[in-house]
Amino acid sequence: MNRELIERLSVVTREEQEILSGRKEIDRTLYTEQSQLIIDSRKMLECGRLIQIRPHTRFVHFPRHRHNYVEVIYMCQGQTTHIIDDVRVILKEGELLFLNQNAFQEILPAGPEDIAVNFIILPEFFDATFRMMGEDEHILRDFLVDCLRQDHSYGRYLHFKVADILPIQNLVENMVWTLLNNQPSKRSINQFTMGLLLLQLAYHTDRLSQDARDFDQQLSFQVLRYIDDHYRDGQLTRLADLLGYEVPWLSRAIKQLLGRTYKELLQIKRLNQAAFLLKTTRLPVTDVCAAVGYDNTSYFHRIFRKYYGMSPREYRTS
Repeated sequence: MNRELIERLSVVTREEQEILSGRKEIDRTLYTEQSQLIIDSRKMLECGRLIQIRPHTRFVHFPRHRHNYVEVIYMCQGQTTHIIDDVRVILKEGELLFLNQNAFQEILPAGPEDIAVNFIILPEFFDATFRMMGEDEHILRDFLVDCLRQDHSYGRYLHFKVADILPIQNLVENMVWTLLNNQPSKRSINQFTMGLLLLQLAYHTDRLSQDARDFDQQLSFQVLRYIDDHYRDGQLTRLADLLGYEVPWLSRAIKQLLGRTYKELLQIKRLNQAAFLLKTTRLPVTDVCAAVGYDNTSYFHRIFRKYYGMSPREYRTS
């Protein structure tokens, strides 16, 4: 990260100065008014804001807590140790940690050279991000956000080891710089940037930390990534071969984890992509049909109408 940003984030805060002067624990009143330690977005965010950053508090043990917002932690320098739902996670320089609102987190004391920045994000920030991006539907990106919004069996955090992925590092640094410098139109800039960041992360799910307890999460990402990449001609048998599973077992696992069959997920991706092409190109409907993997135009019209409640032509003109 840029040295100027590191220096600004390294400045000892008033809270940290009190800790260095002898305070043995965090000042809970800075984080919540409740008896339980649930970090309150109203304490962290200025009124009307959907996103804000603050340097991670060093020199003290941060006790077990939750958030009523989505927290993203970026390790600018050094490392920090987090205990998330009894799982120890070591966040190293250049890595990202996304926390679900339902995750319980505890943080061990960080030293003076361990510089992390916390993004405090309200869930609606992501909704606005997607509306502004104008991108084609991306089911893996949506799944990433869904993991953060709700309590799912496949995990309450996402730990991306992406220190060597330059586009991701640049996007995070841009967001930090924009927020630190209070740049005009920063909300719009950061909504676009967050959308690009999620798209990049969606293509680097192989960099998610491999904890044995996250098997369901890993399998879900592998399936959705395959569908996003191979929606035109992807086959369940081919996916099963790639992952090393029997087809019947994988078919049952997909239905159990994602609530839909492989065929249903593939069809959703194809129809979403068709809708994107209808909105953003002048391709004839027959060409759109072929572009998303259908060779039967009548069948495409029938399932498109069932899914969207109108014909492809009506969708384009609506």
